[in-house]
Amino acid sequence: MTLLDEAIARYHRILDSEAHKDLIWAEALHAEMRARNLTAGGRPISPVLRPHFIMQRQYTALVKAAELLFSAIDRIKQLALATPALLARLELLPAEKMLAAVDPGYPFLSVTSRLSTHLDNGNLRFVDYNADTPTGVAYAEALSDLFYECSPVKEFRKRYGLIKSGGTKQLLQALLKTYKEFGKKQSPRIAIVEFRQPFQSFDSDELVLLRESFRKAGYQTEIASPDQLEYRGGVLRRADFAIDLVYRRVKVQEFLVRFDLNHPLVRAYREGAICMVNSFRSELAHKKAIFDLLTDETVTAGFPAAERKVIRDHIPWTRVVAAAKVTRQGEQVDLIDFIQKNRGKLALKPNDDSGDQHSFHGWELDDTAWERALKTALRAPYVVQERIAPPVASFPVYQWGEVQMRDLNIDLHPHAFLGKVQGCSSWVSAADTPGFSTLSGLAPTFIIETK
Repeated sequence: MTLLDEAIARYHRILDSEAHKDLIWAEALHAEMRARNLTAGGRPISPVLRPHFIMQRQYTALVKAAELLFSAIDRIKQLALATPALLARLELLPAEKMLAAVDPGYPFLSVTSRLSTHLDNGNLRFVDYNADTPTGVAYAEALSDLFYECSPVKEFRKRYGLIKSGGTKQLLQALLKTYKEFGKKQSPRIAIVEFRQPFQSFDSDELVLLRESFRKAGYQTEIASPDQLEYRGGVLRRADFAIDLVYRRVKVQEFLVRFDLNHPLVRAYREGAICMVNSFRSELAHKKAIFDLLTDETVTAGFPAAERKVIRDHIPWTRVVAAAKVTRQGEQVDLIDFIQKNRGKLALKPNDDSGDQHSFHGWELDDTAWERALKTALRAPYVVQERIAPPVASFPVYQWGEVQMRDLNIDLHPHAFLGKVQGCSSWVSAADTPGFSTLSGLAPTFIIETK
C-alpha cells in the first residue's frame, strides 16, 4: 500500500468513526456550499465527501511536465501564425482566422489556460488543452477553503499536512500584468463576459465568485453577456459601465453562431479600445488538432529536448481524420484503415467541442456504429486519438441523506497563468455511466504531505 493509499484509507476510517456517522456535518457541508454559491444547476458543485489528494512529489512532477507542455504549445501557436500550411492543419473557420490575425496588443498568446490530465500513481497523461474559457479556478479555491475547515478534514490534518489549491489571486495578477503590457497604467474596469443560457436570469455562480474576488481586491468588476455590450465613442460599455479589460468566457465558435464580426466586442478589440484576455488568438490551441501538430515530430524537431520528451512521454498520439498516410510510432500507415481496424483503442473527437458534435469511443461501440462514427468524422473536422483511460478511485458520495462508496473517474486540471501552474482542480464523474450523471462535479484538491 502506497503512502497515498494509506492516507485515503485513514480518511475513510474517519468518516466511519462514531463522531461522523450521524452525517450532520455532511448536511451542513452541502448547506454551506449553497450559501457560498458553490452550486451548478441547483446542485452542490461537489458530489463527494472526500477531497482528491495528490502527493507532493506527484504535484511537483505534474507542474514540471505541464509547464514544459505549455511552452511547447506556445511554440506551436507561434509557428502556426507564421506558417500558413500549419495554420491550415488546425481547421479554423475563415472568421476564426481573421480574428487570429488581429494583434491583441500584448505578446502573450494564452494568459490563462488549463490542461485535462490523467494522473494515475506515477503515470501522467495530458489528454486535452483549454485556453478559451478555462473554468474551475474560483470553484476549486472556494471548495478547498470550505473542506479544509470541515470536521473530517480537521481530524485528518492531525496526521497529514495539506496544501490548499488556490488561483483567483494569481488569475487577477495575470490579468493586471497583461493589461500593463497592453500599455495602460490606470486601474482597469473589468468585465467578465459570458453567454447566459436560454431563460437564465441570473449570473453563474463561479462568475459571481470571481467578480466578488476582483472587487475585494479593489477593482471595479461587472458580469456581462455579449448582447448587453455596446461600443460608441471608442468605449465599450455595458449600460453605464465603461470597460477597459475583458475577461472572455465566450467560446469563439459559439460567438460566431450568434454574431458577426461587426459585434461591439469585436470592433472594440480590433480598434485596441479594450484589452481582452484571452485574446482571440488563443483559439488556435483550443482546437484538438493542436495535438496533431504536437505529436508530429517533423513539426517539433527544432523544439528543446525537454519539451519533445514531455510530448513523447505524456501526449496521446493524435491525427486529424482524413484519407491520408500518417506516421505512427515511426511507421507510415493508412489512417482510415488504421482507424477501422483499431476501434478498441481509439476515440474520435470533434476538433472544436463548442458545437453539437459528439465524441465517439471505439471501445463502447460495435463495428457498425464505429463505421458510422468514422463517416461522421470524415464529413466534419475531427481528430482520432489513442485511448487514455482515466484513473478511477472510490469516493464517498452523499445523496438522499446517505453515504455510498462509488467508483469515479478523475480528471485533474492544472491551471496556468502566463505559463506557470498555480494550483489545480479535479473533475469527477461516474465511472459506470457514460454521458451526463448527477454524480459529476468538482472535488476539492489538496496536496498532501506526511508530518
